[in-house]
Amino acid sequence: MSYPESFSGSDDLQPSMQVFQDAWNSTDLPTGGWVTVGNYDGIHRGQRAIIERTVAAAREHGCPAILVTFDPHPLEITRPGEKPPLLTTSVQKAEMVAACGIEAMLVVRFDREMAERSAEDFVSDLLVRRMRIRGIVVGSSFRLGRGREGDVALLQALGREAGFEAHGVDEVSYRGDVVSSSRIRLAISEGKVHEAAGMLGRPYELEGKVVRGDRMGQRLGWPTVNLGADNELFPRDGVYATRIEFETFATKLDSVTNIGTRPTVYENYQRVVESHVLDFNSEVYGQGVRLRFYKRLRDEMIFPSIMDLSAQIGRDVEATREYFASRRRLEELSAGPSSVDAKS
Repeated sequence: MSYPESFSGSDDLQPSMQVFQDAWNSTDLPTGGWVTVGNYDGIHRGQRAIIERTVAAAREHGCPAILVTFDPHPLEITRPGEKPPLLTTSVQKAEMVAACGIEAMLVVRFDREMAERSAEDFVSDLLVRRMRIRGIVVGSSFRLGRGREGDVALLQALGREAGFEAHGVDEVSYRGDVVSSSRIRLAISEGKVHEAAGMLGRPYELEGKVVRGDRMGQRLGWPTVNLGADNELFPRDGVYATRIEFETFATKLDSVTNIGTRPTVYENYQRVVESHVLDFNSEVYGQGVRLRFYKRLRDEMIFPSIMDLSAQIGRDVEATREYFASRRRLEELSAGPSSVDAKS
């Protein structure tokens, strides 16, 4: 994965976050800060709790907030066949980290040599000798180093010797179970995008570019945009209520998205991600796009005829309209009377 050298996040008022692409071999690392260390795939609610605690401590002490992460995912090296599909691309990850207030993200290249390095050596060399950290915040189940030997207790012991603080943050739960990247991956792979959103704290999102399709949607009366996604993990095949954002349009547009092979039209066709954008008719081929998943409407199905398929798409569009209309009403009610009056 290639991370941008700097990233300002989603808030234009936020200062840029500096990214160190090969932190272990860099000579000009940020020093004297509070740091958190981890894979941070997904930047879900549990991970954000750790990052927010790190940022708060850094601000309290008047020093930089730093995140150290690894690339590629350690399992790609230690157990190649078990490496999970990542929840975020490098751009998504950098954006979310920056939006949390992190000022520098250090990317440590994970290889066989790094896998054999002890937790004490990693902390002593990178965090203490070269970065001279003032404190570290990690999750309560944190593990680091050869054999996953490094935990919060070890960090605290090393901190007493080297003069830095170490704190563990309790795990965050959702519907009775701990929020984790693996649990989110399972929910997405099963099409449970609403459950995934509850754990992420936002809808699951694919990003990429609009690519050429075969214009079958146009012939059916429901023109679509096809997404060439950069992500590794897609929701289960089916039809979803989604919102789409193009790089040249400031607003997020309601859409209905199909993921699958379109079995009514083709046999053994390649899997596509195609969205019909409601009340939209513009040329967007080649544009960058982000697609957010809100609700699963149905499975992908085989219909008796093309006409039956077109009629079902019409019902999917109406279901999507109703879903987002209901969602907007709830958002207005939760915002209070003053917000509603301001819009009227």
